Amino acid sequence: MPDSAAPKNRRADPVITEIVRSGVLAVTGEMKTNLMRTAYNLIIYEALDFTCGIFTADGRTVSIGLGLPMFIRGMGETIKAKLAHFGDDIQPGDILITNDAYITGSHLNHVTLTVPIFQDGKHVAFSCCMAHWLDIGGVLAGVTTDIYSEGLQIPLTKLHRGGVVNSDVMDFIRMNVRVPERAMGDLRAQITAVKTGEKRFMELLDRYGTDEVLTSIDEIMDRSEAGARARTLTIPDGVYEAESFMDDDGVDLGKRVPIKVKITIKGDEATIDLSEVAAQVRGFYNSGYSTAIACAQVAYKCLTSPTDYPLNDGSFRPLTVIAPPGRVVTAVKPAAMRRWMTFPMTIVDTVFKAMAPAIPDRVAAGHHADLIIAQLFGFTKNQFIFAGLSHAGGGWGAKKTEDGVSATIAMNDGDTHNSPIELLEVKYPLFAERYELVPDSGGAGRYRGGLGVDRAVQPLTELNFTSHIERSQCKPWGLFGGHDAMANALFLKKDGKDLGDLPSAKAFTLPMKPGDSITIRGGGGGGYGDPIEREPERVREDVYQGYVSLKAARELYGVVIDPDKIEIDAPATAKLRASMKAAAE
Repeated sequence: MPDSAAPKNRRADPVITEIVRSGVLAVTGEMKTNLMRTAYNLIIYEALDFTCGIFTADGRTVSIGLGLPMFIRGMGETIKAKLAHFGDDIQPGDILITNDAYITGSHLNHVTLTVPIFQDGKHVAFSCCMAHWLDIGGVLAGVTTDIYSEGLQIPLTKLHRGGVVNSDVMDFIRMNVRVPERAMGDLRAQITAVKTGEKRFMELLDRYGTDEVLTSIDEIMDRSEAGARARTLTIPDGVYEAESFMDDDGVDLGKRVPIKVKITIKGDEATIDLSEVAAQVRGFYNSGYSTAIACAQVAYKCLTSPTDYPLNDGSFRPLTVIAPPGRVVTAVKPAAMRRWMTFPMTIVDTVFKAMAPAIPDRVAAGHHADLIIAQLFGFTKNQFIFAGLSHAGGGWGAKKTEDGVSATIAMNDGDTHNSPIELLEVKYPLFAERYELVPDSGGAGRYRGGLGVDRAVQPLTELNFTSHIERSQCKPWGLFGGHDAMANALFLKKDGKDLGDLPSAKAFTLPMKPGDSITIRGGGGGGYGDPIEREPERVREDVYQGYVSLKAARELYGVVIDPDKIEIDAPATAKLRASMKAAAE
């Protein structure tokens, strides 16, 4: 069995501990770099839809080269599942593989590779990589209501056994994906990443000694725990609750999916209870237990130890998560999981909303909370075309002392980039009409919410269009008098008719042809504080930059600006704000 920890009762050398802290960050950073440089698909090397990590021999997180925050539990739980499945049958040279959605907590596109790390015959750690494959087979678009229609399921198995490739597994994968050379390319890139982690971590062990490194890792985790507990103690004891909702599950259109959270703070410990989050749905917006834990941990880390790195399991020891099976974030088989990432973002947002009265200086107003996923696909001259229009970005919520950021990917994806519009035109038969910030889309406030983004394209050939956009009804909320932001939206022009802002931002396998137009909008972020408390000069600068219209400056912020000179009319502004304050009393 694996050695689960360093020798007990041994004090860590403080110098070596700090070297190891930096060392494991460097290891996971190099894993990220090598994966990005060798991957075949844009979603990995450009959008950074992956995560790499080093874990202890019993599956505790040591360091993560973070791409997606919601991956923080998926890899650890996958390693624990592999340990339970293989037991003593884990040997040097093995590479373990799975994409089991109910273990990773996400969808089948996330393939996880794991290498056990041995030193002097002892199993001491794991190197792991979870990355998004653009295609894993299954139904391309439309609605899925079970996992079987969503693609190839790879059970817990060995891709390499003792250094020998399992060609049967490779053949199964190759036969079930639409573009095998790209899938195999991404698979090889992941192998490169996990082997890099193995090599570099072994070098760390060789240089400083296995016992010393493992003891240092335990010390790092203990320090992270102490920091999280100390920060939790600064939150007033109490029970905090909040609610929000999602549009629907893609099957029962218009039927809201409720989100309710309860947070209990008692001393240096916190409990996040997700028992009243909606039951798993018929559509494809479910996620697994690992994601329930992940969204609670992401929220807790943001509130207690946002700058504590490397990201490790110590930071989460004071946190208890209550997440019974059968919820939308603890779905059980055969629930569909294709859009696993969508609802958890709003859960994190809702935790912040609940905690706002207790720690107003640590939370943000609501953000657009969606990846704005839309796709065009079809065959042209016997070539398969699959163009993702997602990662347009949107606005994040303002905080107590700063505006929200604009044109930034939603919380689930963390380091993911909003891809340049030129890439779509280079790679696919599309014409980009525009890619621009949306004025007035951020919620007004003493600190303004970030702006949303419009991305408009026209197909240059006949293609099918699908949109899975969420949060078009539950607007990103403001806090402490801040206004709500514009929600996510979908606009279509088809057959010469402008269909406008569609009541549902979802569409399934809709034929589009040259001359038609698609605009996907990432909403804004909520405002923080009363808008008429915003400094007039900041409002003038917003108007000058095109972020806020003259009309909104006057009606929401009470700032009168000369439209020609873009200068503040101070007397008129003072008079207008006085009347607005009087009307509000």
